[in-house]
Amino acid sequence: MSIDAGGCSLTRRELLRRSGMGFAMLGLTGVLSDNGRLLAGPVQSNSAEPDAGYKNPLAERPPHFAAKAKRVIHLFMNGGPSHVDTFDPKPALQKYAGQNLPMPNLATERKTGAAFPSPFKFEKYGESGIEVSELFTYTAQHIDDMAVIRSMHADVPNHEPSLLLMNCGESRLVRPSMGSWLTYGLGTENLNLPGFIAMVPGGYPIQETQNWQSAFLPGVYQGTYVNTQHAEIDKLIENVRNQWLPHDVQRRQLDALAALNKHHKDLRGSDPALDARIHSFELAYRMQEEAAEAFDVSREPKHILESYGEGTQARQMLIARRLIERGVRFVQVWHGQGQPWDNHDDIEVNHKKLAGQCDRAIGALISDLKRLGLFEETLIIWGGEFGRTPTVELPQAGANAGKINGRDHNHWGFTVWLAGGGVKGGQTYGSTDEFGFRAAENPVHVHDLHATILKLMGFDHERLTYRYAGRDFRLTDVHGKVIDDLIA
Repeated sequence: MSIDAGGCSLTRRELLRRSGMGFAMLGLTGVLSDNGRLLAGPVQSNSAEPDAGYKNPLAERPPHFAAKAKRVIHLFMNGGPSHVDTFDPKPALQKYAGQNLPMPNLATERKTGAAFPSPFKFEKYGESGIEVSELFTYTAQHIDDMAVIRSMHADVPNHEPSLLLMNCGESRLVRPSMGSWLTYGLGTENLNLPGFIAMVPGGYPIQETQNWQSAFLPGVYQGTYVNTQHAEIDKLIENVRNQWLPHDVQRRQLDALAALNKHHKDLRGSDPALDARIHSFELAYRMQEEAAEAFDVSREPKHILESYGEGTQARQMLIARRLIERGVRFVQVWHGQGQPWDNHDDIEVNHKKLAGQCDRAIGALISDLKRLGLFEETLIIWGGEFGRTPTVELPQAGANAGKINGRDHNHWGFTVWLAGGGVKGGQTYGSTDEFGFRAAENPVHVHDLHATILKLMGFDHERLTYRYAGRDFRLTDVHGKVIDDLIA
């Protein structure tokens, strides 16, 4: 049966899929699957077994080939951390301090002037001897497990398109986010928790929910936003507890409601909307029970809490580990609301403060994953949407405070590092020029990074597709090459 709405013909199934971000179809498929009434049929090309029956949209599925990693933690330093102050030392800047570079300054969002040496000291760490800034001494203890990509580059020096490029593979048009693609391709190991969670303390970043959108993928693959500025479970996850009924009474209430709904269905026949509502009640009940436990870091031993340190960043890093431990597929940890690493002024003071908030927790997270035997199957990604210029930002009314001690955005060259599942650690890959302005040796575009991440997760980036509007879409669009040198 089709429904014609103003000349737009929709089947009932299509109407369910498009309504409520896909949750109506999720409910229907769940109920039909539970009753054994869901017929096997063809699936999209995300699965390595295209003829297998498709049941719950979030049910665990195999990738194209054996994966190096099973889960992802994306540590997103939104705003753009300075690579020349963190993981890409440039001693040549000291030689030209306060002078123009012997090359034209590349065009960025705002005007920049003389060479601006890093105020931070770099030291060599580990057997690999990779240099890391004093800002990340705890993280640097794990440098032999990290692949530091010093030749990243993006398309434009603006936050909005660069955030979407890094998160969704497309800077202008609506496209699914990386976390959505991976949950679409792999499902999740725990159906009682969302497969993709985005944690942002204090509120939304720039571009808000577009950073974890599912776009034209079914809504069940969209990221679930959690404001981790709250420590109390009831504020962290609203309505996670029933304040009026104990657990066993709530269970009996749902059973009674299910009986009434069954009677209603017996009298009127199958009703997909009713099936979806039944399923949503049951899913919410299961999530309330497990989510409350997963987000409660107070259950951790004292020595674990102390290893992560204090503050919001420490707490959300620990939550990320607890979620990964419980089978959540993709956890994105944002530094905060807006663009905290966007330091156009006072970069020494602000970068020191920001790194101080997260460095110890990042080091503890890696150690903790190793302790639990999860490090080798968890891919950790660190970086922002771009880097920052090696030249000082010049005063501009309304754009900065005119202090001449900050850096502008730099999409020409920046750093991202990978660690964990399948990553060949203890190496730097590629390089920027001697000043850190442009990717020079072995440039890695964001599309290449995405292609490499998908391979680590067991996917051929050219085959993980979804047909929409008559075209097969993918995370890397028509671009991307795998950087095999990053893979162990």
